[in-house]
Amino acid sequence: MTDEITSQRSPSDPAKGFIAIAGNPNSGKTTAFNRYTGARQHVGNYPGITVEKKEGLAHLPNGTAVTLVDLPGTYSLTAYSLEEVVARRVLAEDRPGAVIDVINTPVLERNLYLSVQMLEMGIPLVLSLNMMDEARERGVVINAARLEELTGLKCIPTIARRGDGLDEALAEAVKLSETTQGRVEPLVISYGPDLDAVLPEMIQLVEKANLLTEQYPARWVAMKFLEKDKEILARARHINNETCEKLMAIVSKVEAHLKSTLNTYPEAVIADYRYGWISSIIKDGVLTGASESFERIAFSDKLDQVLTNRLAGPLILLVVLYVMYFFTIQVGQYPNDWLSAGFDWLANFVGSHMDHGPLKSLITAGVISGVGGVLGFVPLIMIMFFMITFLEDSGYMARVAYIMDRLFRFFGLHGASIMPFIIGGGIAGGCAVPGVMGARTLRSPKERLATILTVPFMTCGAKIPVFLLFVGIFFEKNQATVMFLLTLAGWAAALLVAFALRKTVIRGEPTPFVMELPPYRLPTLAGMCIHTWERTWQYIKKAGTIILGISILIWAAMTFPDLPAEELAVYDQQRAQIVAANQGQSEEELASLVAQVDNEESAEKLRHSIAGRLGIAMESITKPAGFDWRTNIALLGGIAAKEVVISTLGTAYSLGSSEDEEEEAHSLADRIRKDSTWKLSNAMALLFFTLLYSPCFVTLAMIKQETGKWRWLFFSLFFNLALAYVVAVLTNQLLQTV
Repeated sequence: MTDEITSQRSPSDPAKGFIAIAGNPNSGKTTAFNRYTGARQHVGNYPGITVEKKEGLAHLPNGTAVTLVDLPGTYSLTAYSLEEVVARRVLAEDRPGAVIDVINTPVLERNLYLSVQMLEMGIPLVLSLNMMDEARERGVVINAARLEELTGLKCIPTIARRGDGLDEALAEAVKLSETTQGRVEPLVISYGPDLDAVLPEMIQLVEKANLLTEQYPARWVAMKFLEKDKEILARARHINNETCEKLMAIVSKVEAHLKSTLNTYPEAVIADYRYGWISSIIKDGVLTGASESFERIAFSDKLDQVLTNRLAGPLILLVVLYVMYFFTIQVGQYPNDWLSAGFDWLANFVGSHMDHGPLKSLITAGVISGVGGVLGFVPLIMIMFFMITFLEDSGYMARVAYIMDRLFRFFGLHGASIMPFIIGGGIAGGCAVPGVMGARTLRSPKERLATILTVPFMTCGAKIPVFLLFVGIFFEKNQATVMFLLTLAGWAAALLVAFALRKTVIRGEPTPFVMELPPYRLPTLAGMCIHTWERTWQYIKKAGTIILGISILIWAAMTFPDLPAEELAVYDQQRAQIVAANQGQSEEELASLVAQVDNEESAEKLRHSIAGRLGIAMESITKPAGFDWRTNIALLGGIAAKEVVISTLGTAYSLGSSEDEEEEAHSLADRIRKDSTWKLSNAMALLFFTLLYSPCFVTLAMIKQETGKWRWLFFSLFFNLALAYVVAVLTNQLLQTV
């Protein structure tokens, strides 16, 4: 990890420099950055790594333009994660003129820990005391003037979401940048008799060997040796390994002494003394009128006593998941049926006004039946997104991570893995692509890899239409329960696979889990509607672009080549014979007899097509799972995007029916109900196969990007396929015997 991260200068003018914005997660840092820059920002990744880089232009009231860089949110500058390494590198090597440190004021003590570390690096700081309104609501009164006096830092009260105080904080940062040129005297605090005794010797060794002293103060580098910071140690060894060995010998002696006398270790001592320094400042007139507040439990804490309780918390989470599905299906079923009927009517209307031929087939079977089958689930998806948005904006999602940490540790994962799982569809409706990207925050590379490889087992939004279709057909009276159980099955599969991986190919020690729980907030209706529409629009755009393109390709593969002329002539002859032999029959009876031949011809055309031949060739493999050639084609297309399973089945059933049947409004669900090959056994096998098999193309590409290795892409493709196949076969065979 450390060798891949290189220093990158800000693209801003080096003479003018830039201002960085730093802060803990949930401090309002990104809100402040967005307020400052608005649309004048661009987002990318730091070169060579996957950590997001945000940079933009802000303007002072006098019109002066200032380049701002939004550092990754971190709790500290110790190299536990890529975000922390990147933030530290930008501060030390790119050297911003000053840093606006956004503080979550209601939890001032915890947020000042990052401030202390930046001060020890000699970084010029302006403290933005954010969320002052929430602090007042909780009875916390901050004396900003006293904090300035004790720290020597400019401390500006702000409310980022309203923009209060932001201009003043930026003006102070620019002024500080001009006066300090990006460097101030590093903060020096005592770390107790055991560490203070060895630091001078270590500092001398660091200075003599010039170990990273161009970027960092020598005392800070020495402390990183005491903390056994892997990134700093690796870089220092490239410079002078002999000196590093001498330093580590000192560290070993200190470590042994602390272990025998205090049963602790240097990193813990350093953290204790930093918090001690912070506490001494806070108690010296900075925090007033807060004792009463701390004596009573805040509203969020009262809720957490129940919602994060060891026993009640997981049960409440299960209830929340079930209620989501129940409400989605009960409320969304009506608009879903109306929309599906609308697409059926549209196919019938368009088909009745077009001449028979390839163009009519393309539009009705390829486009309307294919894409319409996916878009028909928009109401259900929208309702689910709305409820997920409520959980996220209210602060409950962070509690889910806390609740699940103990369980995840047993299976070799990290508590922070819960967020990639949730984003990837752990609470159904997510997407595996941002879920895989969300694993970037994990400290341990092995826990990160295990999370990346198991996120695709979640019930992402692309799988939901497949589940809703077949659950609605075979479990009409228990749809919410079955959808809920499928979600749990995804979790179970992810955890079991993670456990197996962590015991075999991805062995490694677990890392501690630290996460700040934001206060509960009542989301605004407008905000929830905006977030819901953004996600729904992404789903619609995918159906109108990627799914449309794939549907057209699959339609072509299901349409061409046509049957040979001699075979078509046989069907024409059969129709002629039926007409000649049934002259006395009514037109309806005659049409019914002819339609039987039409159906046979349409089905044979589909079998003769490229896709049909491929699907039939796969039947020898998929027969134990109960999949026929139509299903094989759909599942093969699903590797591109899971929604394609629905669009392909819609196209296959539309092409496999006669022209007369096409003119009648039949939904895909109706056609599957009438197909005698579908039974509960192979329907359940299909549900499990869809849940478990290969991630879509975009997710596979993201796995390659995040891991940096092709082998994990192929592992995810073939291992997941094999696992899904075994589970599907066992499911089909067992249910057939029941």
